[in-house]
Amino acid sequence: MPVKHDLYADLNITRDELGKHRSKDAKLNQLVDDYETLDADILKAEAGSAGDVSDDQLKKLKEKRLLAKDKIVQQVTSLH
Repeated sequence: MPVKHDLYADLNITRDELGKHRSKDAKLNQLVDDYETLDADILKAEAGSAGDVSDDQLKKLKEKRLLAKDKIVQQVTSLH
């Protein structure tokens, strides 16, 4: 069963805190949008609603999501 990743828990930040940062930082806003798109694509693939996604394609999507999260962490860290 597909499970949405909790970006806020992973970043140890609240939704409100991240929202404030996003409103002040266009780059962070784009990074979070990209992450959310990748996460949604992964959920669709895991649920089977994205068509015929191979295990290798799913693995690559998950790797992209991890890289996206790492970029978000770097961007949030640079704001402090």
